[in-house]
Amino acid sequence: MRRLVKQAIWIKMELTNKEKIAALLNSFNTGDKSALAYINQDKYIQHNLSVSDGYEAFAGMLQSLPPQGSVKIIRAFEDGDYVFTHSEYNFFGPQSGFDIFRFEDGLVVEHWDNLIKVQEPNPSGRTQFDGATDITDKEKSTPNKKVVNDFLLNVFMKGQMDKIDLYINPNKYIQHNPNIPDGLDGLNIAMEIMAEKGITIEYDKIHKVLGEGNFVLSMCEGNLDKESTAFYDLFRLENTKIVEHWDAIVPIPPRSEWKNDNGKF
Repeated sequence: MRRLVKQAIWIKMELTNKEKIAALLNSFNTGDKSALAYINQDKYIQHNLSVSDGYEAFAGMLQSLPPQGSVKIIRAFEDGDYVFTHSEYNFFGPQSGFDIFRFEDGLVVEHWDNLIKVQEPNPSGRTQFDGATDITDKEKSTPNKKVVNDFLLNVFMKGQMDKIDLYINPNKYIQHNPNIPDGLDGLNIAMEIMAEKGITIEYDKIHKVLGEGNFVLSMCEGNLDKESTAFYDLFRLENTKIVEHWDAIVPIPPRSEWKNDNGKF
């Protein structure tokens, strides 16, 4: 136990929180249990509803994963006490996943995620993983988060589609959603097709907006085709306008299927 405490102290001194998460996710590839020292064993809260709460459940899940599986971090960001990542998972089939980790005193105390199946490239040939990865404009983290928050609030929640040009650069907008092509025209066409089919999409609550520089991740709750849904959207911005988008849209299971009581958000 004393050795574990010393190790945790060393970790907090030598690694950034982002580096700790990189090592923790890499443990899914290697099975190296030493990375579990980055988690606070007494306070770990799990929001993945298919996993039981607490440190022991996380450690058990790590041990039970198939050895041929893998995790590849595509993008990683840090915002205060939060680290959020966009990763390619392949344990029970390829998936695109967003993870959010909250830290206290250098250790992980809370986790949220959203994972979807990997699909074929969209009509513009974009995949769920390609696109920009470089973090720039770190001094613009706060204004960029406000742009995304206002975009979600005014366009998606209030339905003010006439304001969309205030938030998105129509000449540069790159789309990584598997079903939607690039540009505002592609987005509008996709929404028209959904409307024709009677499919509704509603963003009801913004739970988190996290950002580092030119990248912002939002976690929202709503409904897709009248089914309770978690929306994770990752945006890249240039000159305070959205120019690129990735997402993971996942139905929230009924309460009877939850393995913990912490809720999705």
